[in-house]
Amino acid sequence: MSIAVSLKINDGVVLAADSAATLIGQIQPAPGRPLQTGVVNTYNNANKIFNLKKGLPIGLITWGMGSIGTSSISTLAKDLRKRLSGQDEAHTDWKLGDRYDIKQVAVMVRKFMYEEMYVPAFKDWPQKPELGFIVAGYSHDPVMADMADEYHILIKDGQCTEPTLLRKNAESGLTWSGVPEALTRLVMGFSSALPQILVNVLKVPPAEIPQIAATLQKALTAPILQAAMPLQDAIDLAEFMVDLTINWVRFCPGAPIVAGPIEIAAISKHEGFRWVKRKHYFSKEFNPEELQ
Repeated sequence: MSIAVSLKINDGVVLAADSAATLIGQIQPAPGRPLQTGVVNTYNNANKIFNLKKGLPIGLITWGMGSIGTSSISTLAKDLRKRLSGQDEAHTDWKLGDRYDIKQVAVMVRKFMYEEMYVPAFKDWPQKPELGFIVAGYSHDPVMADMADEYHILIKDGQCTEPTLLRKNAESGLTWSGVPEALTRLVMGFSSALPQILVNVLKVPPAEIPQIAATLQKALTAPILQAAMPLQDAIDLAEFMVDLTINWVRFCPGAPIVAGPIEIAAISKHEGFRWVKRKHYFSKEFNPEELQ
Protein backbone atom coordinates (compact mmCIF):
# COMPACT_ATOMS: atom_id res chain seq x y z
CA MET A 1 0.00 0.00 0.00
CA SER A 2 0.99 3.63 0.14
CA ILE A 3 0.20 7.10 1.28
CA ALA A 4 -0.08 9.54 -1.61
CA VAL A 5 -0.76 13.22 -0.92
CA SER A 6 -1.70 15.91 -3.43
CA LEU A 7 -1.80 19.39 -1.93
CA LYS A 8 -2.91 22.33 -4.06
CA ILE A 9 -2.52 26.00 -3.15
CA ASN A 10 -2.52 29.21 -5.17
CA ASP A 11 1.17 28.90 -6.01
CA GLY A 12 1.17 25.30 -7.15
CA VAL A 13 0.78 21.63 -6.31
CA VAL A 14 2.86 19.48 -3.98
CA LEU A 15 3.00 15.70 -4.44
CA ALA A 16 4.34 13.58 -1.58
CA ALA A 17 4.51 9.82 -1.00
CA ASP A 18 6.22 7.10 0.97
CA SER A 19 8.37 4.40 -0.64
CA ALA A 20 6.93 1.10 0.61
CA ALA A 21 6.14 -1.72 -1.80
CA THR A 22 4.30 -4.66 -0.23
CA LEU A 23 4.62 -8.14 -1.71
CA ILE A 24 1.44 -10.19 -1.17
CA GLY A 25 1.53 -13.95 -1.56
CA GLN A 26 0.99 -17.37 0.01
CA ILE A 27 2.60 -17.81 3.40
CA GLN A 28 2.64 -20.70 5.88
CA PRO A 29 1.93 -19.33 9.38
CA ALA A 30 3.28 -22.45 11.11
CA PRO A 31 4.53 -25.94 10.14
CA GLY A 32 1.61 -28.14 9.23
CA ARG A 33 -0.83 -25.23 8.98
CA PRO A 34 -2.53 -24.43 5.64
CA LEU A 35 -1.18 -21.69 3.42
CA GLN A 36 -2.70 -18.24 3.83
CA THR A 37 -2.59 -15.07 1.78
CA GLY A 38 -0.59 -12.37 3.51
CA VAL A 39 2.34 -9.97 3.39
CA VAL A 40 5.42 -11.86 2.24
CA ASN A 41 7.77 -8.88 2.38
CA THR A 42 7.88 -5.09 2.34
CA TYR A 43 10.47 -3.17 0.33
CA ASN A 44 11.21 0.47 1.07
CA ASN A 45 12.50 1.89 -2.20
CA ALA A 46 9.53 2.04 -4.59
CA ASN A 47 9.05 5.14 -6.74
CA LYS A 48 5.56 6.67 -6.69
CA ILE A 49 6.01 10.21 -8.08
CA PHE A 50 6.94 10.96 -11.70
CA ASN A 51 7.43 13.89 -14.08
CA LEU A 52 5.41 12.79 -17.11
CA LYS A 53 7.41 14.86 -19.56
CA LYS A 54 10.73 16.39 -18.68
CA GLY A 55 10.59 20.16 -18.93
CA LEU A 56 6.81 20.35 -18.55
CA PRO A 57 4.90 21.08 -15.31
CA ILE A 58 3.08 17.72 -15.24
CA GLY A 59 3.32 15.25 -12.36
CA LEU A 60 1.90 11.81 -11.59
CA ILE A 61 1.50 10.16 -8.19
CA THR A 62 0.33 6.59 -7.63
CA TRP A 63 -0.86 4.28 -4.84
CA GLY A 64 -2.13 0.72 -4.56
CA MET A 65 -0.37 -2.15 -6.26
CA GLY A 66 3.22 -1.54 -7.34
CA SER A 67 3.32 -3.43 -10.63
CA ILE A 68 1.32 -4.70 -13.58
CA GLY A 69 2.58 -8.04 -14.82
CA THR A 70 6.37 -8.03 -14.73
CA SER A 71 6.70 -4.23 -14.95
CA SER A 72 6.69 -1.91 -11.97
CA ILE A 73 4.48 1.17 -12.09
CA SER A 74 7.73 3.15 -12.13
CA THR A 75 8.88 1.45 -15.34
CA LEU A 76 5.44 1.88 -16.92
CA ALA A 77 5.35 5.57 -16.01
CA LYS A 78 8.69 6.02 -17.76
CA ASP A 79 7.39 4.09 -20.79
CA LEU A 80 4.48 6.52 -20.91
CA ARG A 81 6.83 9.49 -20.53
CA LYS A 82 8.74 8.22 -23.56
CA ARG A 83 5.52 8.25 -25.58
CA LEU A 84 4.48 11.70 -24.40
CA SER A 85 7.93 13.01 -25.28
CA GLY A 86 7.64 11.71 -28.86
CA GLN A 87 10.50 9.24 -28.41
CA ASP A 88 8.44 6.08 -28.98
CA GLU A 89 8.47 5.48 -32.75
CA ALA A 90 5.52 3.09 -32.48
CA HIS A 91 3.32 5.74 -30.82
CA THR A 92 4.30 9.08 -32.33
CA ASP A 93 0.68 10.23 -32.12
CA TRP A 94 0.99 10.31 -28.31
CA LYS A 95 3.47 13.19 -28.35
CA LEU A 96 2.11 16.16 -26.41
CA GLY A 97 1.50 19.16 -28.60
CA ASP A 98 1.93 22.82 -27.80
CA ARG A 99 -1.66 23.24 -26.60
CA TYR A 100 -1.98 20.31 -24.21
CA ASP A 101 -4.10 20.42 -21.07
CA ILE A 102 -3.97 18.33 -17.90
CA LYS A 103 -7.27 16.58 -18.63
CA GLN A 104 -5.87 15.38 -21.95
CA VAL A 105 -2.81 13.98 -20.15
CA ALA A 106 -5.03 12.26 -17.57
CA VAL A 107 -7.04 10.59 -20.34
CA MET A 108 -3.79 9.30 -21.83
CA VAL A 109 -2.63 7.98 -18.44
CA ARG A 110 -5.92 6.07 -18.08
CA LYS A 111 -5.72 4.66 -21.60
CA PHE A 112 -2.14 3.48 -21.14
CA MET A 113 -2.25 2.19 -17.56
CA TYR A 114 -5.75 0.73 -17.55
CA GLU A 115 -6.79 -0.16 -21.09
CA GLU A 116 -3.40 -1.22 -22.45
CA MET A 117 -1.71 -2.63 -19.34
CA TYR A 118 -4.11 -3.48 -16.52
CA VAL A 119 -7.02 -5.05 -18.42
CA PRO A 120 -5.05 -7.76 -20.26
CA ALA A 121 -2.79 -8.46 -17.28
CA PHE A 122 -5.63 -9.12 -14.83
CA LYS A 123 -8.45 -10.35 -17.08
CA ASP A 124 -8.32 -13.86 -15.56
CA TRP A 125 -7.93 -12.79 -11.94
CA PRO A 126 -11.11 -13.36 -9.88
CA GLN A 127 -10.07 -10.64 -7.41
CA LYS A 128 -8.52 -7.70 -9.17
CA PRO A 129 -6.10 -5.36 -7.37
CA GLU A 130 -6.69 -1.67 -6.74
CA LEU A 131 -4.57 1.03 -8.33
CA GLY A 132 -4.91 4.80 -8.30
CA PHE A 133 -3.33 7.87 -9.84
CA ILE A 134 -3.49 11.64 -9.62
CA VAL A 135 -2.29 13.64 -12.61
CA ALA A 136 -1.44 17.19 -11.54
CA GLY A 137 0.07 20.24 -13.14
CA TYR A 138 -0.40 23.23 -15.40
CA SER A 139 -2.04 23.22 -18.81
CA HIS A 140 -0.26 24.99 -21.66
CA ASP A 141 -3.45 26.78 -22.72
CA PRO A 142 -3.11 30.30 -21.20
CA VAL A 143 -6.84 30.38 -20.44
CA MET A 144 -6.44 27.33 -18.15
CA ALA A 145 -2.91 27.89 -16.85
CA ASP A 146 -3.37 30.40 -14.02
CA MET A 147 -3.86 27.58 -11.51
CA ALA A 148 -2.91 23.93 -11.52
CA ASP A 149 -5.40 21.09 -12.05
CA GLU A 150 -5.55 17.63 -10.43
CA TYR A 151 -7.31 14.66 -12.05
CA HIS A 152 -8.08 11.50 -10.10
CA ILE A 153 -8.06 8.02 -11.72
CA LEU A 154 -9.08 4.95 -9.71
CA ILE A 155 -9.04 1.29 -10.75
CA LYS A 156 -11.18 -0.72 -8.32
CA ASP A 157 -12.68 -4.21 -8.71
CA GLY A 158 -11.34 -4.24 -12.26
CA GLN A 159 -13.24 -1.11 -13.28
CA CYS A 160 -11.69 2.29 -13.93
CA THR A 161 -13.31 5.67 -13.55
CA GLU A 162 -12.89 8.34 -16.17
CA PRO A 163 -10.41 11.01 -15.00
CA THR A 164 -12.22 13.16 -12.42
CA LEU A 165 -11.30 16.77 -11.66
CA LEU A 166 -10.63 16.88 -7.91
CA ARG A 167 -11.56 20.56 -7.50
CA LYS A 168 -12.31 23.62 -9.58
CA ASN A 169 -9.35 25.39 -11.13
CA ALA A 170 -9.51 28.35 -8.73
CA GLU A 171 -9.91 26.17 -5.61
CA SER A 172 -7.24 24.77 -3.31
CA GLY A 173 -7.38 21.65 -1.17
CA LEU A 174 -5.93 18.41 0.16
CA THR A 175 -6.30 14.87 -1.15
CA TRP A 176 -4.81 11.74 0.39
CA SER A 177 -5.10 8.15 -0.84
CA GLY A 178 -3.82 4.70 -0.01
CA VAL A 179 -3.85 4.19 3.76
CA PRO A 180 -6.05 7.11 4.83
CA GLU A 181 -6.87 6.54 8.52
CA ALA A 182 -4.23 8.72 10.20
CA LEU A 183 -4.89 11.72 7.95
CA THR A 184 -8.65 11.25 8.04
CA ARG A 185 -8.53 11.51 11.83
CA LEU A 186 -6.13 14.46 11.73
CA VAL A 187 -7.93 16.54 9.13
CA MET A 188 -11.57 15.45 9.37
CA GLY A 189 -11.60 15.03 13.14
CA PHE A 190 -13.02 11.50 13.26
CA SER A 191 -12.24 7.97 12.12
CA SER A 192 -13.40 6.59 8.79
CA ALA A 193 -14.93 3.75 10.85
CA LEU A 194 -17.33 6.10 12.65
CA PRO A 195 -20.32 5.65 10.27
CA GLN A 196 -20.14 1.87 10.66
CA ILE A 197 -19.93 2.18 14.44
CA LEU A 198 -22.91 4.53 14.52
CA VAL A 199 -24.99 2.00 12.58
CA ASN A 200 -23.80 -1.26 14.12
CA VAL A 201 -23.17 -0.24 17.73
CA LEU A 202 -25.35 2.81 18.40
CA LYS A 203 -28.11 1.65 16.02
CA VAL A 204 -28.35 4.96 14.19
CA PRO A 205 -30.56 4.57 11.09
CA PRO A 206 -28.34 4.30 7.98
CA ALA A 207 -30.34 7.03 6.23
CA GLU A 208 -29.17 9.54 8.87
CA ILE A 209 -25.45 8.80 8.49
CA PRO A 210 -24.70 11.15 5.54
CA GLN A 211 -26.14 14.14 7.38
CA ILE A 212 -24.32 13.25 10.60
CA ALA A 213 -21.03 12.82 8.75
CA ALA A 214 -21.48 16.14 6.92
CA THR A 215 -22.24 17.95 10.18
CA LEU A 216 -19.22 16.46 11.94
CA GLN A 217 -16.96 17.21 9.00
CA LYS A 218 -18.05 20.85 8.89
CA ALA A 219 -17.55 21.27 12.65
CA LEU A 220 -14.32 19.28 13.10
CA THR A 221 -12.25 19.68 9.92
CA ALA A 222 -8.87 21.18 10.82
CA PRO A 223 -8.03 24.26 8.68
CA ILE A 224 -4.39 23.27 8.19
CA LEU A 225 -4.30 24.29 4.52
CA GLN A 226 -4.54 27.92 3.44
CA ALA A 227 -4.72 28.73 -0.26
CA ALA A 228 -2.33 31.70 0.08
CA MET A 229 0.37 29.83 2.05
CA PRO A 230 3.87 29.89 0.51
CA LEU A 231 4.90 26.87 -1.51
CA GLN A 232 7.63 25.94 0.99
CA ASP A 233 5.06 25.73 3.79
CA ALA A 234 2.87 23.52 1.59
CA ILE A 235 5.90 21.29 1.05
CA ASP A 236 6.45 21.09 4.82
CA LEU A 237 2.79 20.23 5.37
CA ALA A 238 2.83 17.48 2.74
CA GLU A 239 5.96 15.96 4.29
CA PHE A 240 4.35 16.07 7.74
CA MET A 241 1.26 14.27 6.42
CA VAL A 242 3.27 11.44 4.89
CA ASP A 243 5.52 11.15 7.95
CA LEU A 244 2.47 11.02 10.23
CA THR A 245 1.03 8.11 8.25
CA ILE A 246 4.35 6.26 8.23
CA ASN A 247 4.56 6.48 12.02
CA TRP A 248 0.86 5.65 12.46
CA VAL A 249 1.41 2.41 10.54
CA ARG A 250 4.67 1.78 12.36
CA PHE A 251 3.06 1.81 15.80
CA CYS A 252 -0.24 0.16 14.89
CA PRO A 253 -0.40 -3.66 14.74
CA GLY A 254 0.26 -5.16 11.33
CA ALA A 255 2.79 -5.13 8.51
CA PRO A 256 4.70 -1.90 7.72
CA ILE A 257 2.77 -1.20 4.53
CA VAL A 258 3.62 2.53 4.58
CA ALA A 259 7.32 3.13 5.11
CA GLY A 260 10.65 4.13 3.62
CA PRO A 261 12.03 7.47 2.45
CA ILE A 262 9.59 10.30 1.74
CA GLU A 263 9.65 11.70 -1.79
CA ILE A 264 8.28 15.15 -2.62
CA ALA A 265 7.85 17.11 -5.83
CA ALA A 266 6.53 20.65 -6.24
CA ILE A 267 4.91 21.94 -9.43
CA SER A 268 4.59 25.69 -9.93
CA LYS A 269 3.65 27.96 -12.82
CA HIS A 270 7.10 29.43 -13.40
CA GLU A 271 9.51 26.84 -11.97
CA GLY A 272 7.63 23.85 -13.38
CA PHE A 273 8.18 20.34 -11.94
CA ARG A 274 10.93 20.34 -9.31
CA TRP A 275 12.08 17.56 -7.00
CA VAL A 276 12.26 18.55 -3.33
CA LYS A 277 13.21 15.18 -1.85
CA ARG A 278 14.19 12.19 -3.92
CA LYS A 279 16.04 8.93 -3.36
CA HIS A 280 18.54 7.47 -5.82
CA TYR A 281 19.85 3.94 -6.10
CA PHE A 282 22.95 5.23 -7.87
CA SER A 283 25.69 7.59 -6.76
CA LYS A 284 26.18 10.85 -8.65
CA GLU A 285 29.92 10.22 -8.30
CA PHE A 286 29.60 7.40 -10.83
CA ASN A 287 26.85 9.03 -12.92
CA PRO A 288 27.87 12.48 -14.17
CA GLU A 289 24.95 14.70 -15.23
CA GLU A 290 25.88 14.46 -18.90
CA LEU A 291 25.49 10.68 -18.78
CA GLN A 292 22.07 10.63 -17.09
